[in-house]
Amino acid sequence: QVQLVESGGGLVQAGGSLRLSCAASGRTFSSYAGGWFRQAPGKEREFVAAISWSGRSTYYKDSVKGRFAISRDNSKNTVYLQMNSLKPEDTGVYYCNAVQGAGLTTPLLDYWGQGTQVTVSS
Repeated sequence: QVQLVESGGGLVQAGGSLRLSCAASGRTFSSYAGGWFRQAPGKEREFVAAISWSGRSTYYKDSVKGRFAISRDNSKNTVYLQMNSLKPEDTGVYYCNAVQGAGLTTPLLDYWGQGTQVTVSS
């Protein structure tokens, strides 16, 4: 079983940046496509970004294109999300998961880590 630990969240002003990390342990995560999701208060969890297992292909939610960049280091079993030009609407708990399906927007694992809180103040 893969264990996922998200980190790197925090409180930042609008326009600021954060870099999230998703460290996987257990079964090798490098063979999976990886993705980031977020859940704002009172809303459903939504897809944010995904990256193929090789790192060659990336996918983004329209509202974060040009501001967020997903990457991975398979030697460290870690997937990253660099978030720039943050907006208050980016606020939420960010989670990672293995992903599948068209555009790699569907979570593969039926469980989630604890997530990392991102709060963007205006």
